[in-house]
Amino acid sequence: MAISGDDIEALRQRISIVEVVQGYVALRRVGRNWVGLCPFHAEKSGSFNVREETGRYRCFGCGASGDVFRFVQDIEHLDFVGAIESLAGKYGYQLTYTSGTESKDRQRRKKLVEAMSAAADWYHDRLVNGPDARTARDYLRSRGLAGDVARQFKLGWAPDDWDALALGLAKDNGITQDVLRDCGLAFTNKRGKMQDAFRARVLFPIISDSGDVLAFGGRILPGSTDPAKYKNSPETPIYSKSRTLYGLNWAKTDIVRADQVIICEGYTDVIGFHRAGVPRAVATCGTALTEEHVRILKRFANRVVLAFDADAAGQGAAERFYEWEAKYEVSVSVALFPKGKDPGELAHSDPEALRTAVDGAQSFLGFRLQRVLDANPVRTPEERARTAERAIAVINEHPNLNVRKIYAGQVATHTGLPVGDVVPRVERRERNPRIQVAAPRDQGTRENAEFAAIAILLQSWDSIAPWLVADLFPTDVMRRAFVAVAESGGSVGAAIDAADPEAREVLERAVVVDIDTNGRAEALNLIAAAVRRELASRRGVTDPNVLRADRDARLHLEQLDSSAGDSAAAFLLGWLQSNSVSDDFVA
Repeated sequence: MAISGDDIEALRQRISIVEVVQGYVALRRVGRNWVGLCPFHAEKSGSFNVREETGRYRCFGCGASGDVFRFVQDIEHLDFVGAIESLAGKYGYQLTYTSGTESKDRQRRKKLVEAMSAAADWYHDRLVNGPDARTARDYLRSRGLAGDVARQFKLGWAPDDWDALALGLAKDNGITQDVLRDCGLAFTNKRGKMQDAFRARVLFPIISDSGDVLAFGGRILPGSTDPAKYKNSPETPIYSKSRTLYGLNWAKTDIVRADQVIICEGYTDVIGFHRAGVPRAVATCGTALTEEHVRILKRFANRVVLAFDADAAGQGAAERFYEWEAKYEVSVSVALFPKGKDPGELAHSDPEALRTAVDGAQSFLGFRLQRVLDANPVRTPEERARTAERAIAVINEHPNLNVRKIYAGQVATHTGLPVGDVVPRVERRERNPRIQVAAPRDQGTRENAEFAAIAILLQSWDSIAPWLVADLFPTDVMRRAFVAVAESGGSVGAAIDAADPEAREVLERAVVVDIDTNGRAEALNLIAAAVRRELASRRGVTDPNVLRADRDARLHLEQLDSSAGDSAAAFLLGWLQSNSVSDDFVA
């Protein structure tokens, strides 16, 4: 498929790269850049830099770089055309296709997303206006989910009919049977007829963080004879349970603001948190929390609060949580709710208790350890010993020795055992492999004058371009980077596209690095350095014309810092080029 080049450039100009990136990454202003944690690798301190003026980003930790289209490609796992179409859709820009047609895969995905969106509208209208949905409305009202709440979360109702949705979407939207099957809205029954996948259920649309309806979760009404309380859409070409979180589209703004995400078990729990004024909750979609979920959430926050019975996850899940804490540099804690109450119920009966539970969340290991200590008596020496054994087993799930030693001290205090007897029990766990997290590269490396000049050239072309020539760059890769910029006339995108891989890496860094210096002064420094190098190489020269020219060069070199600096620089640039200094430069 070919999209008009004018459209691509117009879209690039319209879009704020900072605004787009902030939809996925918490950024803060640092000088002329916006800085945050890289969404493409795990890191503790922010290496990810975005520059609005140049429309580029670069991570100084993993090297990821590019423009707004490249960012959307990588973050959403799209191809170039898919990224352009995604951004055009978000910003309401109509694209012009100059030739060809959309790829079959893209066409198919687009049709599935459109079908799911049409289904969400159909189900929601049926809930709000359908006479047969009165029982569903009464149920939602009893749970505090009626009116504005139902509209905000676009709740729906699947009627207890065989094919009401399939017939309705075919008639009103022209959606074909194969599309209905591919997105899990309907299936072919034993009689060869289309049958709706959801019947007699309240529906919760599952929406991507970019706003596309991907799937549905359906709940039966009280009194139903259906043994399956919940039913979710199957995995489809547009829906993967391990990579999707219910409510992220509504929660991501508050998640970034609070640097905290709350993970629930159910859809109504998420809605309950929103109603209680804590709109940073999401839920897994009928599956356990996965590493992919954590990786996605790391884009938005460093703190994860589990709002479900974390103790029921067991040791295997606990070890995964600890691994993810280390790998993604997140902290996992557990919200403690009044016994027998879930977030959805608390939001209706005691919203303040819901907020308190989140504010008082315990670290994951602290929560598990406290459960063991509370459940085991310490009245006799034998009970103390058994409690200590069970507590130590829980502590030793954690990979960090120092963390284990701290909790071992708490166990010793609780059970009355000597600290010197308990701590060695957790130290011996050290024989297991430790999880190592690669440290981000040192960003404090001082960039040299050549790199600074290229950065200024990219970021402020007019302030330095008249002063630069290739002969001023003795390092081969820096010279190639300069030539790419010079030949592109200062166009960042054109320079990066034209540069070889090594020079491109220099340009990607230079376009986002925070340079606060005077372009003219930097250029004069480069000229002076190049002149001194050339003069130092003149040993043994006896030609009187060369010696006279060198003497003039030394005089002009002394004038660079004076009021005659501009004319001195012009003379020296000519002197350098006449001596073909670039032929003598080495990398």
